[in-house]
Formats: sequence, C-alpha cells, structure tokens
Amino acid sequence: MNPDWTTLAATLFGPDHGIVADGDFLHGTARLDRREIAVVGTTGHAAIGVQLALAQARVVLDTVAQHPGRPLLLLIDTQGQQLRRRDELLGIHRAMAHLGMAIDHARRQGHTVLGLVYDQALSGGFITSGLIADACDALPGAEIRVMRIPAMARVTKLPEALLEELSQANPVFAPGVGNYVAMGGVRRLWEGDLRQCLRGALADADPADRRAEAGRERGGRRLAAEVAQRVLEAA
Repeated sequence: MNPDWTTLAATLFGPDHGIVADGDFLHGTARLDRREIAVVGTTGHAAIGVQLALAQARVVLDTVAQHPGRPLLLLIDTQGQQLRRRDELLGIHRAMAHLGMAIDHARRQGHTVLGLVYDQALSGGFITSGLIADACDALPGAEIRVMRIPAMARVTKLPEALLEELSQANPVFAPGVGNYVAMGGVRRLWEGDLRQCLRGALADADPADRRAEAGRERGGRRLAAEVAQRVLEAA
C-alpha cells in the first residue's frame, strides 16, 4: 500500500516539510539537501476542475516568476477531470490546457519538473501534469490509466473482449503502472529509500522527450520512435 501524502512528504523532506493541503490541493516549499523545491499537486483522488487546475498553474507560474531555476515536484493523485456542468461551462478544457502550458513554460525557463504518481493517475488530470514533466516516476502501488477498456471500446468501436485480449500482450491497451513503465510514460518506479530516489530523479531528469525511445527499448511501444522520426524527416 502506498503512503498518503503526509507520510510521503515527511519521508522525502522530514516532518517540517512546509507542504500544506487546501482541500485536495497540495502546495508549498520543501527542502532537500539545502536545496529548495516547489511542490504542487493533489490528494484524495482529486477531480481536477477549473479552480483546482488554475490553482496549480498559479503555483507553477509564481515559482517561475519569483524563484528562477527552482525545481518543481508534482505530487499526483487524481481521478481525472471534473465531470460537472459548471466546470464544462467555465471552460475546463482551457483551464487544464493552461496548467499544461504553465508546466511546459517552467521547463522552457530552465526549471526541472518532476512528476511523482504516488497514488492514482487517471485521464486528463495525468496528461496535463505528470506526462508533461521532464520525467514522471511512480510508486510501485500506483494506479495509472488514461482510459478504461469499456470506454476504449466505445471510442474505437472495437469489442471489449478483443481489447481485453490485446491488453494481455500489448501495454498500450492495458492499465497499470508496469505497463506505463514499459511504454516509457513512466520513467521508473521508486523503491527502497524514497529520499535517495528523489535525489537521483532530480539529478538525471532530462528535458528532452525520450519516452518513445524508452518504449522501444522496453518493448512497450515498438514503433512510436520510428514513426515519429519518419514524420520529422518528411516535414
């Protein structure tokens, strides 16, 4: 069983970590080896609505403006986007895009951005956070998926039984943290000394997107890197 956010924060940074929870919204400044790290994220399997997406983006943009170069750690526990009419009317797609663009802006300004899935990562709440970071890691017990097989069947018009069969051999069709490691979406699992894992993750975070290459090497996405290169050459 994975630790809750309070236990995780204390393990990574000690009891005086400076991270606070405003409802399901996590934010604060922590210190590792005399180095300050901006922390932003969610807890409680948060549904990411307009307010929560904008609150996270505000922390990211304030960090860029006020603390150039400070690393950002995204603590991820989300059930995906908020499925509520109010958020749809307020433009949840724009708010979540704004969050993703804020994270990308931080990376372009030289901030190391590291995502850590410590509990649950589903759908758009994961796509606009951890999957945009320089690197996204996870705890072994994390639950990760972008789309359940029944939903995938409705979108692709393929039978659920066929998709279930494909998921047994192809990580692209299957949920689970191990499959996301195989596809390259998750760089590595943190096991053992979590504080040392964080040190290593910050030290070797690579701003270049190497997920397609990782997926090819791990056998989870065998053709993505080749297809991307062919498109690049033809452009």
